[in-house]
Amino acid sequence: MIAENVIGSTDDPRFAGRPVEYVDVSWHDAFKKIHRFTLPSGTELGVRFGDEILRRGLRQGDVLAEDGRSVVAVNIPAADVIRIRVRSDHPGSIAKVCYEIGNCHAALFRGTDAFEFVTPYTEPMLKLLSGIHGVSADRASLCLDFDRSVSNPAGGHSHGHSH
Repeated sequence: MIAENVIGSTDDPRFAGRPVEYVDVSWHDAFKKIHRFTLPSGTELGVRFGDEILRRGLRQGDVLAEDGRSVVAVNIPAADVIRIRVRSDHPGSIAKVCYEIGNCHAALFRGTDAFEFVTPYTEPMLKLLSGIHGVSADRASLCLDFDRSVSNPAGGHSHGHSH
């Protein structure tokens, strides 16, 4: 089976009541054009997207295929991240946090409010962010929401400058 487009979402009424086979797509693979999966049923699924996926990415619940009885949908599993909290009495540290994450070309996501951010986990990044005055940073496991992305979630590969 080959999928070339996202054909809907598991929230769409047309898929209601159908069994769903999920394929896990890590957050950093969600912007890739080509995938190959073996479904839980043993069926092979090849995915070949056009360039639009580079901007949109795959999202939780995206339906990739259907056979009339069941659907194949995307599951974006939780990832190891750094949850960053800037103290409200240190708003200037927000710029420093965003600068350091951007300087490392890491993805950046808004948190639950204007003082919280999320970035993929690496130990050097955790140490760097923990050392910023007025900032606390801890390791967590969260599902990344691309609608809350501040940067290019594909990892900064489409930026227009060089070093």
